[in-house]
Amino acid sequence: METGRASRTAFRVAMRRAAHQLVDHPPVLHDPIAVPLLGLRLQVDAVRETDPVSRAFRAFMAARSRLAEDYLAGAVAAGVGQYVVLGAGLDTFAYRNPHRHLRVFEVDFPATQEYKRALLADAGIVAPRNLTFVPLDFERKTLAEGLSEGGLDARLPAFFGWLGVVPYLSLEACRATLSTIGQMQPGSGVCFDYALAPEILSPTRRAAHEALAARVAAAGEPFRTFFTPEALNSDLSDAGFTRIEQVDSEQLNALYFPDRADGLRLPSEGLGMMAAAWV
Repeated sequence: METGRASRTAFRVAMRRAAHQLVDHPPVLHDPIAVPLLGLRLQVDAVRETDPVSRAFRAFMAARSRLAEDYLAGAVAAGVGQYVVLGAGLDTFAYRNPHRHLRVFEVDFPATQEYKRALLADAGIVAPRNLTFVPLDFERKTLAEGLSEGGLDARLPAFFGWLGVVPYLSLEACRATLSTIGQMQPGSGVCFDYALAPEILSPTRRAAHEALAARVAAAGEPFRTFFTPEALNSDLSDAGFTRIEQVDSEQLNALYFPDRADGLRLPSEGLGMMAAAWV
């Protein structure tokens, strides 16, 4: 996204997350904040939501958030008390946080945060006391500097959720962020999604990728970075991570979509990969 304007992609993701609450039963990600956050801006066309593409996007966006929050729960159980939502957009975790002592830091461009805070105010949703907004313009300040100024305690481990962001960044920016997290205290971790390099995709999957790439480019937020699983593992190891897991669409279906009466699931060609790594 461009510095200085709120992310269009963030709004579209929020729309799909809200639609998931209304049309998919039971929801994979239970999010009672998603619908009221958008208020009158939410428009759900019941017929359109039955389209296979719409169903696939809802499934992936619900599953990636659910996976990140499941990994976070494991980190909290292991003693982690800080959660950083990178490129938070209109993410709602902080407003339904089940972990009483977990501090949450939302990091995003100032324009997107201003837009989100306006939505929260319109919906009458009060930011919890354990949430800190960290407005960050990466052209002027590093992630480490922004987190330090926001009050993150670098002496303690932290878990990072980084959803719907990596494909839009340069490779250098991705590696710099991973390096920052990789230098955190032992026990720190990150969960994120990424796009597979087009050259390793099957013809069907590549066609789906190209269609999606065209849509996000038309919205002014083109894909910029892709990985093979092997290359990502190498980058994560170089950044200081000692344990790495990657999760594909088949594994997400097994985790979150088995035996659903409504048939909701990720398509076999997939929409992206998930990765999690720990220091």
